[in-house]
Amino acid sequence: MTGPQVVSTICAFANDYHNLNGGYVVIGVEERDGRAGLPPRGLSATEVDAAQKWIRGNCNRIDPPYQPILSPETVAGRLILVVWAPGSEMRPHRASGARGGRPRYWIRLGAETVDAERRGDLLRGLIEQTARVPWDDRRSLEARVSDLREAKVREYLRDVGSGLLDEPSEAEVYRRLRITMTVNDHEAPRNVGLLFFSSDPERWFRGANIEVVHFTADRAGDVQEERTFRGGLTDQLRDCLNYLENLSTVHLQKQRDRIQVRGWVSYPLPALRETLVNAVYHRGYDVDQPEPTKVYLYPGRVEIISYPGPVAGIELRHLVPHARVPAAPARNRRIGEFLKELKLAEGRLSGLPKVFRAMEANGSPPPRFEFDEQRTYFQATLPAHPEYAALSALRDAAHLRGLGESAEAFRCIESAWDSHQASALLASEMIRGLADRGETRRAEDVMKVFSAQGPESAIAHVENTLIEALLKAGEEERARQLLKRDHLVMSVQDAVDAAILARRARDSRTAHWYFECAGDGLFADPRALLEFAQTKMWLAEEAYRGRERASNRRFLLEARALLERVIQLDASPTRHAWAWRELARTLGWLKMPVREVKDAYRKAIRLLPNEPRFVNEMEGIDKQGRPTLGRKR
Repeated sequence: MTGPQVVSTICAFANDYHNLNGGYVVIGVEERDGRAGLPPRGLSATEVDAAQKWIRGNCNRIDPPYQPILSPETVAGRLILVVWAPGSEMRPHRASGARGGRPRYWIRLGAETVDAERRGDLLRGLIEQTARVPWDDRRSLEARVSDLREAKVREYLRDVGSGLLDEPSEAEVYRRLRITMTVNDHEAPRNVGLLFFSSDPERWFRGANIEVVHFTADRAGDVQEERTFRGGLTDQLRDCLNYLENLSTVHLQKQRDRIQVRGWVSYPLPALRETLVNAVYHRGYDVDQPEPTKVYLYPGRVEIISYPGPVAGIELRHLVPHARVPAAPARNRRIGEFLKELKLAEGRLSGLPKVFRAMEANGSPPPRFEFDEQRTYFQATLPAHPEYAALSALRDAAHLRGLGESAEAFRCIESAWDSHQASALLASEMIRGLADRGETRRAEDVMKVFSAQGPESAIAHVENTLIEALLKAGEEERARQLLKRDHLVMSVQDAVDAAILARRARDSRTAHWYFECAGDGLFADPRALLEFAQTKMWLAEEAYRGRERASNRRFLLEARALLERVIQLDASPTRHAWAWRELARTLGWLKMPVREVKDAYRKAIRLLPNEPRFVNEMEGIDKQGRPTLGRKR
């Protein structure tokens, strides 16, 4: 970049067409494919000194004169010069370009510095938009510098890691943070300083607080709790976000086949955070906006409302997933500057993609945004996770059943299902309720709807519920057909549940397939291992009848290993007793010594002495050490 290009770019940042508080020019770093090339080429100390003198001299030729902030920095041991050109209070400015000639009104469009005069609408917009200082950068007519709290300012400097923290002069810190300005030889606070660093911004800006209302039902419902968060904008946001985080219920399910935890929250915190920060960032605070930022909590959604609506140029079509938000002037560039330094905001509407991503990753419906034609308000709605609404309906239904009102309980579940057909909890409960009423075909229709709308990871679980309902209704053949699925994403628990259902349907081969799908994840589950071992014993019997000696022995040896694993695990005495009993039978069929077989039976009897089958089977052992009772051969 040449010297004249630097000056025209400084001029463009000073004009700050989009109210983004200017920008930076970095000298001594090469550009490689649109990115900074690191480590930097760097400058010598002499070059840095000469560059500063040249920039200061030529910026005096900008009309009207404008001086950026120059800061020599060291990166990777090499000197560079950082030029910060914040938005000017004296704009619009003109400067000559790289080719000289008469001065031009330069502005930034994206990554380019362009001449606004080449397009009349840009020049007209520049003059209209930049001829006035944004509200948050104006001086306050009523407050004094003493209304700013130095402790709050220095707390902010600590939070952002600013070197200004070492500056002893309060006035110098305020000046360099640009939260005060000189008016007739005395200092006055700017509005942004009062919003962030005074004890009570509402003293000057009536709407500078966040109001949270928790409703027990919809708008006509009773108010459960009201909270108002006051103080500086940073304190308001942090306190309100902590409150909302505590209200967002976390539901977790440990997956035994991996170290991760599968789960969801009622409202993902990143979405709540971005939506609330955007409301505080982009709202109005002048005397015409006395209403606070509002957060309404309903059983199935959160509404966040701010006043007024978005600036001109932002339309509803821009507030959908993957839409490109146009370059529109920011209402509060200085508020955004402080929020970005605190890592609470990213930039002008750039947090919206994060909101969409957070809701999608949580399995929640997408957020909704709306504002009226007059742009008097802006509302963001975050729907609750479908299962959160489902839990509320399930609790109500359980209460009704406790009162003996089963029909009303089912209607409660049915009504919730109609509104939340992506909920695995409601789909499962609907299937059980319909099956209990003998409406298994309607239960299958619920499964079809959920398969189309629900998360893929939950389909196997809900389908297991349908299979169980069909078995309970005596429709064993239909249940077997559903168990033949091979397209589902299954967790370990889903696979184990399907295997057990297949055993109930007397389909040992399908049961064995599901147990194998569970993989190593079932080796910590004594119940699943016992059922897996029994399945292998059934398959061993089938192989024995079919005179498949090698398969028979292989299944028996595998069953023995599983049963010995069960005995080693922490389990109830009853489960250990049945594991010893099955091990005794398996040892007998493997023609192991009679002593080993009887020893296994004795351990089963010791754990479960009142089970007559154990004693009868041990007494029936023949000379080969094989049980003669309970044997299906």
